[in-house]
Amino acid sequence: MSNNRVTRRQFLTYTITGVGGFMAAGMLMPMLRFAIDPVLQTKAEGDFVVTGQKVSELSEEPVKVDFSYEQVDAWYKSEVTDAAWVYKNGDEIVALSPVCKHLGCTVNWAGDSEHPEQFYCACHGGRYEKTGVNVPHTPPTGPLDQYEVSEKDGYLMLGKKFANSFA
Repeated sequence: MSNNRVTRRQFLTYTITGVGGFMAAGMLMPMLRFAIDPVLQTKAEGDFVVTGQKVSELSEEPVKVDFSYEQVDAWYKSEVTDAAWVYKNGDEIVALSPVCKHLGCTVNWAGDSEHPEQFYCACHGGRYEKTGVNVPHTPPTGPLDQYEVSEKDGYLMLGKKFANSFA
């Protein structure tokens, strides 16, 4: 046994420090886990969705391709239907979002008889070039978004949206 005796004051200091440390750790660990846990989770976003469109059937004329995927919001699962305007630009496949950047209406290819080689938004007369770039002096504030594109077994696969690369 040691000859160094612990005084009451030292004992209380050690005890309060130890208990306080455990309490602080008990409060900080959930906050730390809350901050780090999302980083450690595996993400499903960015996965490609197989469409019913064969890549061999695509041409330089944009076609509307409908596709659907399962979306999970917390505990609620739903089937989401979306669309894209897809065409070939040389050897490259281009897939554009049909959502107008002005107010979120849907654009159509050759929807305006005066401008048959452009995407047209009927809501407020917005126009986009074939590349999805907005025509100056029309309502859209920016170009149409693009989808990541891939191919699997001859069928078109669409990924997540990104900013238009033609702008």
